[in-house]
Amino acid sequence: MGRIDFERFTLDNGLRVIVHQDTSTPLACLNIMYDVGSRDEDPNRTGFAHLFEHLMFGGSANIPSYDSPLQMASGSNNAFTSTDITNYYITLPVENLETAFWLESDRMLNLAFTEKSLEVQRSVVIEEFRQRYLNQPYGDAWLLMRPLAFKKHPYKWATIGKEEKHIEEATMADVKAFFNTHYNPQNAVMVVAGNVEVSAIKSLSEKWFAPIIKGEKYERKLAAEPKQTEARRLEVTRPVPLNAIYISFHMCGKTDDDYPAWDLLSDILGRGESCRLYQKLVKGKRLFTAISAFNMGEQDPSLFTIAGHISQGVSVEEAEKAIWEEIELLRTKLVAKSELEKVKNQLEANNEFAEMELLNRAIGLAYHEISGDAETINTEMENYMKVTRQDLREIVTASVVKENSSTLIYKTETNA
Repeated sequence: MGRIDFERFTLDNGLRVIVHQDTSTPLACLNIMYDVGSRDEDPNRTGFAHLFEHLMFGGSANIPSYDSPLQMASGSNNAFTSTDITNYYITLPVENLETAFWLESDRMLNLAFTEKSLEVQRSVVIEEFRQRYLNQPYGDAWLLMRPLAFKKHPYKWATIGKEEKHIEEATMADVKAFFNTHYNPQNAVMVVAGNVEVSAIKSLSEKWFAPIIKGEKYERKLAAEPKQTEARRLEVTRPVPLNAIYISFHMCGKTDDDYPAWDLLSDILGRGESCRLYQKLVKGKRLFTAISAFNMGEQDPSLFTIAGHISQGVSVEEAEKAIWEEIELLRTKLVAKSELEKVKNQLEANNEFAEMELLNRAIGLAYHEISGDAETINTEMENYMKVTRQDLREIVTASVVKENSSTLIYKTETNA
């Protein structure tokens, strides 16, 4: 794919606009990313960023039904929330692009706050909480792990929220206050991608977004997480098919210089069937039926996790010991050059493939801009290519250690 070219400008109300031209497609994407996630919530009112992902589709001042005009314009849309950001996107034929400007500007200007909309979306979110997090095997893993690993930083609750009660008790005043704080032009980045001209996008941006009032600037003041100095552990009994183990370690944030090394480490240890943990502990010793390693990819210092389902008849102690033996190997012996090259090549290929999608490029540009500078989308791979075998050993030696670990064990009810 190579370099992703773009131009950008900022409206007087603070809305940052990025334009990425691609003349090869008949489609256009309009992506709006708000610099608000669950880390920005009141600890006693969690789940609001995710609730808003749903509320934003409940109609706005001049558009009672969000989906109807979009369907008439042959468009599709969706949204997602994380601990760091909330993202909304529309894809439609380029000749209908103004419909997307109209829809997005109207809900930024004046979301329709009705008791009916709040009740409907509240029910949807509570149902999602129950289905995905409470009634699914291992579904509550992050509801348990986050508060175990984090004691101060608001990553200690999941995006869905701490508990259903916070959404059940959300008042209209709470909801309006959250909207007014975070959903304004200066807290957003808009990316328009497709067969578009910068001058036309400037005109449409001025027409539809410039009249929206800037609002108060939100200053993020989050509690820093103190350094962990001793191992933490939680064992729970659940109606799950197999015992399971999750071990999390504190690591750096996504914009940190060490992040590419952590990302490559997770691939070497636990991505796909060719990774170390799968080859040795699933295929070789048959201690696990499935195992992976991953990091959360969050903006503030976050977690690197190894998670596995333990084979029937294998003790938790034996399975856990085997994981620590694999970690110890990374400390005592440098990763083979060929192993590091392989994961770098896989990552580069995956990145190239992802960037073939216009929408992925739009989201990527928005995320890099929110994180500091959209231009870093073009230098990110260089940083991965610079990672050495010694870099991997250093992060393992410094951070993948017992005193920096939080371990969550699931035991089946039959094993309790």
